[in-house]
Amino acid sequence: MKRLLVYAIIAFVFVASCGKGEVKRVSEDSKMATEAFSLAEKIRESYAKKDLSTIEKNSTREGFRTISSAFKTFDSVDLTFSPVWVEIEDNVVHLNISWKGTWQKGGKTTEERGMAVFVLKGRPLKVDNILRANPFRYPAD
Repeated sequence: MKRLLVYAIIAFVFVASCGKGEVKRVSEDSKMATEAFSLAEKIRESYAKKDLSTIEKNSTREGFRTISSAFKTFDSVDLTFSPVWVEIEDNVVHLNISWKGTWQKGGKTTEERGMAVFVLKGRPLKVDNILRANPFRYPAD
């Protein structure tokens, strides 16, 4: 009987100590990383819809120039982004994205993949530049 009582007390103490719901606050870096992922997805969706106005609203002047100058015509695109790494330094975010795309243009299919670094600045974040393999420069002519 004493054993049962000891086990009950141990179980009660364990449950009581685990039952206190301490809510951890989300760090500022975590919020910025989440915002960066969301922005990249918004740019990807706008590109697939050929919605340059939404891209312009979510880019700095230089960022929009980078995207629009590389923009090629296509009939349809299946483009996927996979965020790989985020670096946050002061108010600049470098979002490394692995991407894969299939473009259709005039009956021709182009498949490409690469790694791009989206440079994001400001509050709210906006695309300021795209380094390395820019996914918006396909299909090649």
